[in-house]
Amino acid sequence: MNKLHILVVEDGQSQREMLKDFLAGQGHVVAEAEDGETAVNKVLEGYFDLLLLDYKMPKMDGIETLKKIKNINPEIEVVMMTAYGTVETAVDAMKAGAIDYITKPIELDELNILIDRLSERQTLIRENEILREKLWKKGVITDKIIYGSPKMEKLINMAGRVASSRATILIQGESGTGKELFARLIHNLSPRSEKPMIAVNCGALPENLLESELFGYEKGAFTGATSRRIGRFEEADGGTIFLDEIGEMSLPVQVKFLRFLQEREFQRLGGNETLRSDIRIISATNQDLEAKVKQGTFREDLFYRVNVVVVSIPPLRERKEDIPLLIEHFLRRFAAENRREIEDLSSEAKDLLLKYDYPGNVRELENIIERAVVISRNPVISIEDLPFREVSASSGDDRKTLRESLDMLERQRIQEAMEETGHHQTKAAKMLGISERMLRYKLQKYGLKG
Repeated sequence: MNKLHILVVEDGQSQREMLKDFLAGQGHVVAEAEDGETAVNKVLEGYFDLLLLDYKMPKMDGIETLKKIKNINPEIEVVMMTAYGTVETAVDAMKAGAIDYITKPIELDELNILIDRLSERQTLIRENEILREKLWKKGVITDKIIYGSPKMEKLINMAGRVASSRATILIQGESGTGKELFARLIHNLSPRSEKPMIAVNCGALPENLLESELFGYEKGAFTGATSRRIGRFEEADGGTIFLDEIGEMSLPVQVKFLRFLQEREFQRLGGNETLRSDIRIISATNQDLEAKVKQGTFREDLFYRVNVVVVSIPPLRERKEDIPLLIEHFLRRFAAENRREIEDLSSEAKDLLLKYDYPGNVRELENIIERAVVISRNPVISIEDLPFREVSASSGDDRKTLRESLDMLERQRIQEAMEETGHHQTKAAKMLGISERMLRYKLQKYGLKG
């Protein structure tokens, strides 16, 4: 665990001193403040990684203090301390910028686990800032991957760690999660970044064309081959080749690809010359390759060759913290591209976008925002500009509002998860892709059994 600079903001002296002594005993550098005004002044004067902020304080309450501190330094992590039973207040605090909350009376073991997790996140953020610095020095723009969730922080960090190796990488993820963006990030961070990265979609080409695309061909190799063509493996020499939808590769092409992976040698179609190419292989799939191995449609020996390092990108529904950042990014981008003076989204539209599950992932959100920017008649995008009619229709009750329909679907999914896990909240929260605290809030909101 890394040493953190922590400010404890609590008007109760005994509680404040107890927390300070405990955290200092864990190796952290701890300061204290008895009210919000003092806390704001201390943030102005010094550096802190984390604030433990009491909600109920005299003069300035926790929410107001939180907003002022975030205006001074948005990077400071804030954990709200709130009395048991005031979960709604804690959720309001998280909307205002708190990363988490903890209920009183505070369990020190729970606090320690929470701070360990935040410490790990701080480490990832700092390492990722170093990665961004490396990319910036190479002249590479890093804003294409928009994220803020802990899951994505870990993946970005992993990309940086595997980039310098020669290992073959398999990127897994549903369609629209950004697998090619990750491949480009790994390439740009690697020693091969000065050489090309060439992408080939294995599912977009029939077997004979994919083979000639990868290996090239000699003049006369087949009807229509009027001249020699250099294949992608030759073009990418010294760089990276990205094979998207590798699960769609036919068995005959798999055999030739496997030989290349083993020997780094190949021949053009219709040729006898053995060629060599020094390339990094990054593959991607939205399929279960192990299931395809069992079905006999994907070679087991090839599976183990491409499966050396696995990067699994979670779907957008499992990293909802990224949605507000993505919305803002796409809104600015498409407003500029279409020369529209779009300022924001209404609170109802934002709420709806945050609740939606995005089966098409980031690509679907991108399309939704682009459409809304183009068709909106006003500077603020409203619910009427969003294409969610099918959500209310699927509920079986056209008289319900969109929000009521989404609440109904959310309640149903939470109930299913609780039943599937035998009402085990930790497992259910993991299945749903939300924190246990958020699950407890949802259970209370919908009157479900905990």
